This record gives sequence, structure tokens and C-alpha cells, in this order.
Amino acid sequence: MREINAVEIIRELIHEDHYIITLHAKSRMDQRGISTEDIITLIIDGEIIENYTDSKPCPSALIMGTVTRCCCHVVVALCRNHLRIITVYWPGEDEWIDARKRKSN
Repeated sequence: MREINAVEIIRELIHEDHYIITLHAKSRMDQRGISTEDIITLIIDGEIIENYTDSKPCPSALIMGTVTRCCCHVVVALCRNHLRIITVYWPGEDEWIDARKRKSN
């Protein structure tokens, strides 16, 4: 998944309502008080900070953006004809140096 192409495809799928929010993602959104509109805005305006091209069944990416002025991460899978929203979380300092850079293991 080339990043520039992926961004364009992801935005197009969102604009065309060709996305699925998994039960896991919906549960995390509910736990964190994040709406579908928040996620859509984050994906459209956000930045891909990690690509997982070998993910199965579809290549995926980690998108960073903001929700209510707080940094938020969304993992999406770019499938053949839709975008699958996998999970959403607030990046914690236990795993992240800042919102863009993971700590080394």
C-alpha cells in the first residue's frame, strides 16, 4: 500500500460511505465517547503514521488525528471495495513517545 495512493483511496471510500465499523471498534468508540462523525473526520483529516502492508486479509494503516482536540489513533484496513475500521484509541505514554512515534521494545 503506497501511502499517497492509500490516503486518496481511504478518503474516497469514506466519502462514498463504503466503510464498515467493526464491533470491536464500535465498542472502543462507545467506551471512549467517540462518535462515528469524530472517526470519519479523523480519517479524512488525519495522517497515516504506520503502514501494515502485510496485514491479512487486507493491508492496514494507523491513522493519527484529533477528536475533541485530543490526539487519537484509528487502525483501518483497506479492503478491495471498502474500508474496515478496526479499532480506535488514545495513544498512551506507556507505548508512545509522542502521538507519532512508538517507544522501542
